[in-house]
Amino acid sequence: MSTVLFVLYSTFLLSILGLALHRMHLLSALLCLEGMMLALFLMMTMWTKQTDSISYFSLPMFMLTFSACEASTGLSLMVATTRTHGTDHLKNLNLLQC
Repeated sequence: MSTVLFVLYSTFLLSILGLALHRMHLLSALLCLEGMMLALFLMMTMWTKQTDSISYFSLPMFMLTFSACEASTGLSLMVATTRTHGTDHLKNLNLLQC
């Protein structure tokens, strides 16, 4: 395994570990999700470069676009929950309440 692949795999796994263990604030959860998406983007970019197929070159750009949409939606949800609840602590949010 090359060092670049090891770094990308470890980045993805550390993001999953951070999402699983350190879910105190909504912002930290969103940052872990963004780290996962960026690691996947880099892996997909390397994969399309190694295959040299023209039909796969648009996939990383679509993924980066969806990642930006996911980040903006997450930030808008964080702002909305901070305005209504006064904090972004995930333990204080009751997800069953309307």
